[in-house]
Amino acid sequence: MEASTTTRNHSSKRKFNDTVSSSTNDIDLSLLEAIEKSQPTIDAVDNRTLKKLVLSFERRLKENIEARLKYPNQPERFADSELELHEELHKLKVLAGAPELYPDLVNLNVVPSIVDLLNHDNTDIAIDVVTLIQDLTDEDVLDENDEPAKVLVDALVDNSALELLVQNLHRLSEKDADENAAVYNTLATIENLIEVKPAVAEMVCEKTKLLKWLLGKIKVREFDSNKQYASEILAILLQSSTANQKKLGQMNGVDVMLQAVAMYKSKDPKSSDEEEMVENLFDCLCCLLMPLENKERFVKAEGVELMIIIMKQKKLAYASAIRALDFAMTNYPPACERFVDVLGLKTAFAAFMGKIPISKKNKKERYQEELEERIVSLVASLFGGILRGSRRERLLSKFVENECEKIDRLMELYIRYSDRVKAETERLDQIEFDDLEMDEDEKYNRKLESGLYTLQLVAVILGHIWCSEHSQMRGRIELLLKQNKLSKQHVKDILQEYHDNIGDLDGPEEKERAQTKIQKFLMAL
Repeated sequence: MEASTTTRNHSSKRKFNDTVSSSTNDIDLSLLEAIEKSQPTIDAVDNRTLKKLVLSFERRLKENIEARLKYPNQPERFADSELELHEELHKLKVLAGAPELYPDLVNLNVVPSIVDLLNHDNTDIAIDVVTLIQDLTDEDVLDENDEPAKVLVDALVDNSALELLVQNLHRLSEKDADENAAVYNTLATIENLIEVKPAVAEMVCEKTKLLKWLLGKIKVREFDSNKQYASEILAILLQSSTANQKKLGQMNGVDVMLQAVAMYKSKDPKSSDEEEMVENLFDCLCCLLMPLENKERFVKAEGVELMIIIMKQKKLAYASAIRALDFAMTNYPPACERFVDVLGLKTAFAAFMGKIPISKKNKKERYQEELEERIVSLVASLFGGILRGSRRERLLSKFVENECEKIDRLMELYIRYSDRVKAETERLDQIEFDDLEMDEDEKYNRKLESGLYTLQLVAVILGHIWCSEHSQMRGRIELLLKQNKLSKQHVKDILQEYHDNIGDLDGPEEKERAQTKIQKFLMAL
């Protein structure tokens, strides 16, 4: 069935030091204090201060270029100018306190000089630039300064910042502590740029080899904070870009993701950070499974079998595996057929009946509810993908076995979600009665969020079962509706509303096909 939003919110930023353990016991705090006091203090930044800072930076840059040209093989002769350049870059960080001056910074034509230093022979200078750009584009700094931020980001992009950031990323060694931190800061900078200018998500994949670098990082078996952040950036790049999803698919991305999550089929992550990384990897996999050609790659790479194994192992990735299967099977019959052929029905219907693994981490009611909604979607996907033959018979027979217990469960879900939607509808009507305007689209979306989407999927499954013309199942459905003082008309009303609101996101042909299927149910009921 049409799968709902793939990715979680990836906006919670972490500073590098928050995720890398370090010992602070041996630091002499009085020494730190002395260093802090020795730093020159700069008053509130205005246009005059900005010009002074830029002029000073350009002077030091010129001196460094000249010294390097004059003494290319004598590092000691240009070391001082490098140190002074480092200090000037550090001073420019104060501009983060005055983002309203960014357009003036751009007009002074200093951005090309700053960006070009990502190419500097001295990696430390390039790292200084990464940190500077990261600070200037930090979301905390840019709060309510959207327009000045866009001006700066446009200038950075126009001056090849994306290409040079990624180029620099390839030369950093994570064995060196400073360069390791710089890798993290580069990823943070790219995330900042995407937040200000969402088009950067596709641009950075078109213009650079970032996807290749991220895949390489995810292939590394050992967990570290940079692997975690790489998984998060990849999820951000994939979540709203079909072009990126297709591109990564062509780069063997589906296989890499399957190998990465396979590590957790029979073991759980060791920390909350590692757990978040596993969620990111599954987010990436689900995004990848949106284009048809990647669903095909998933089936060929035995992704269906791997997800069933993960479900059977009942580890932390259990719910994520169900989600990935749902994405793979949405509008793709070959994945549904493979699922039935490799005996996935038993595992899926155990989950459908509520037999889900419970641990301390997933005892929360919302976790179980999300899992319930996802498994309903998966069963609806199966019905949508397997329309005839022995596989269809095997799917339908699941609802007959054990005295139609799965029909009972289906009707239990129908009543529960129906009550919830009814309560939300009444609440929305009261809001309108209190003169708070709300258009029909907003009302419908609020109802979807309250459980209407899952209720519609349950009604679709009931439609499939009813059209099988199986007297025992039909009788059971009618009995349970009657016991709850409902009739088939109630189900038809839910289906009609669903029919009327099917969008054309997948094209007009797919919309017509989906609506024709619902019309068939409406006529049969």
